[in-house]
Amino acid sequence: MALPPHVRIVEVGPRDGLQNEKTIIPAAAKIELINRLSATGLQTVEATSFVSPKWIPQLADAAEVFAGIDRKPGVRYPVLVPNEQGYDRARTVGAEEIAIFTAASEAFNKKNINASIDESLARFEPVLARAKADGVAVRGYVSTVLGCPYQGEVPVSDVVRVARALHAMGCYEISLGDTIGVGTPGKARAMLLAVAEAVPMSALAVHFHDTYGQALANILACLEEGVAVVDAAVSGTGGCPYAKGATGNVASEDVVYMLHGMSIATGVDLDRLVETGRWLASLLGHETNSRVNKAKSAA
Repeated sequence: MALPPHVRIVEVGPRDGLQNEKTIIPAAAKIELINRLSATGLQTVEATSFVSPKWIPQLADAAEVFAGIDRKPGVRYPVLVPNEQGYDRARTVGAEEIAIFTAASEAFNKKNINASIDESLARFEPVLARAKADGVAVRGYVSTVLGCPYQGEVPVSDVVRVARALHAMGCYEISLGDTIGVGTPGKARAMLLAVAEAVPMSALAVHFHDTYGQALANILACLEEGVAVVDAAVSGTGGCPYAKGATGNVASEDVVYMLHGMSIATGVDLDRLVETGRWLASLLGHETNSRVNKAKSAA
């Protein structure tokens, strides 16, 4: 199994990492977080989400944050948008890349966005059409690819159907998310290979939460099959407001440490990333979820 020589880390801490935090983080701190992450060598930093503040109060300052960051040349700053209104808000402040999201689980979609899978896809059609006309890149997220907190098992065929639909609509990349962190390496590998029959492997990314401590093992299983894009959140922040019990994302520091140990390039300065994770954990007032950060702190 040939491992990729380079892996692109998609840093989702400023959006997916912070959205589940109960304490509202000031916009200035979010801006500093994104700027710190940009300085580590990361190529993609998901900045924020233009969802309704009613649903995600933590990200009500999306416009202020995006307008305030120092956009570094060569770094992409995608933002999540749920619909055309979100797209309008994102474009007003100069967003050049967006992300859209749906789930492979009907039950999760109903709880999360009050729509069926097909309704959610239809809702994104005008967004994709406008993005294409505006030259805006679109990334797609598929949640609950290995399990759902409401319906349990999620048929792989549903994951394939949704990923295929998003790719056909114009998403350049599809991130496959284990939202509640129940996946294991064998299941992750099988799911990825099934999706790769419908969407090119080069257009796929993986997004694992670490609820059962399986995230790094799942990532390795997928790397062995050729995936070369991994979502992660600095300090292992995150969770999901609509998935009770889901813990944080896999920590970016831990992913980079593993990859570098396998001679896989990332372009990321691990020491700077660890320092940023430590700073963020202090800001949030809780211990980092990164094993690398804990180990370095104890050394």
